Amino acid sequence: MTKRIFQFILLMVVIVNAHAQKSSASPYSFFGIGEENITKTAEEISMGEASVASFSSYQLLLSNPASLAMLSYTTYGLGIANRTLKVSDANSSERSSATALSYLVLGVPIGDKAGFAFGLQPNTNTGYSLLQQIPDASNAIVESNLFFGTGGTNRLFLDYGRKINKFASIGFESSFIFGHISNNILNRRVDVIFASQHEINSNVSGFSFKFGAQYHKPLKNYKDIALMLGATAELSSSYNNRGNELLFSLLNNPDGVIIPRDTIANIPFTGTIKSPFKSAIGIGIGKQYQWNLSLEYAYKGALSFTGATLNSNNNIDYKSANRISIGGYYTPNFNSVVSYWDRVTYRAGLKYNQSGLVVNNTNVNEFGISFGVGMPMGKELSTFNLGMELGKRGTINNGLVKENFFNFRIGLTLNDKWFSKRKIL
Repeated sequence: MTKRIFQFILLMVVIVNAHAQKSSASPYSFFGIGEENITKTAEEISMGEASVASFSSYQLLLSNPASLAMLSYTTYGLGIANRTLKVSDANSSERSSATALSYLVLGVPIGDKAGFAFGLQPNTNTGYSLLQQIPDASNAIVESNLFFGTGGTNRLFLDYGRKINKFASIGFESSFIFGHISNNILNRRVDVIFASQHEINSNVSGFSFKFGAQYHKPLKNYKDIALMLGATAELSSSYNNRGNELLFSLLNNPDGVIIPRDTIANIPFTGTIKSPFKSAIGIGIGKQYQWNLSLEYAYKGALSFTGATLNSNNNIDYKSANRISIGGYYTPNFNSVVSYWDRVTYRAGLKYNQSGLVVNNTNVNEFGISFGVGMPMGKELSTFNLGMELGKRGTINNGLVKENFFNFRIGLTLNDKWFSKRKIL
């Protein structure tokens, strides 16, 4: 077991070092510390993110650490997501896409009453590129500002869940948040050989802690159908934000190649990013291994900053966020030996999210509808999961942009028995 855990940790280290690929293409990743990643598996997102009350004996559910108390198999989880965007403003539209790791996690049961999991997951993503062109009185372009940013934050997490009686379980999660974010503005003027660039580099680090609870009990007159309740609470945390603010001139060649020239200012800064209190509550009903229908509500307080340059735009405000989701799954016959497709799990859901981001006094809201399938692999309980999500975010009013998005997700769940007794032949 120790060797396998070491190999898993080594894989996480390799992924952290290689995680420089562009993982967001959204203009809204400009704000705060980037676009917030959904900290759920492909299976959960395919159900509209309505999973805080759900549990599984052979799948990892990242919404609620209390669900680990029900885990029966050592489980590896890997997820990859591709996000395709059509971004529109009042005058034009363009398309972009980005692909990145969604999660890498290992879950291990401890006896029949507890379980733990640890893994790596993107926490926020930054990857925008916006061009502002400024005309003169004759409508000829005389100046341009290119806004672009890269980077993001990751989270290393450790979860633990334990049964407290036949029907209830509790859980705890600790996460270490770390990453680097670069925000830039490149200014060019026509017929001027020198350009200027304003660059802000931020190194973010800190810890967060989450608690969870679940309750499952069969209905009185339908013993094979259970009522499920779940809740989580993530405490407010303060992340360190250290970096430098640069202003330098560049030589703007006619062929478009930009050569750095002189540093005008290099100012170090320190600050704090206050990650807000987050909570979720859900209710569901279902028959294990066959069907489930769940409703979930999630709340997040307002993001705030102190002593840092990330909050320097007066047109931006952060308020509390709310999300409501409904979704579920259906498996025709989990144990079918006649039809493979009867053992496939079909998922669907929808969500409405008030993000809490306010730009130019306009709320940025999101709606999405999702679908997915979980396809069994081999004789074990391992599954290959595919998920799709269609939706929109934002508006073209008041100088904002609207995103129509299509998210395609792949999730791989591999199961093993590390502690099964060896047979003597």
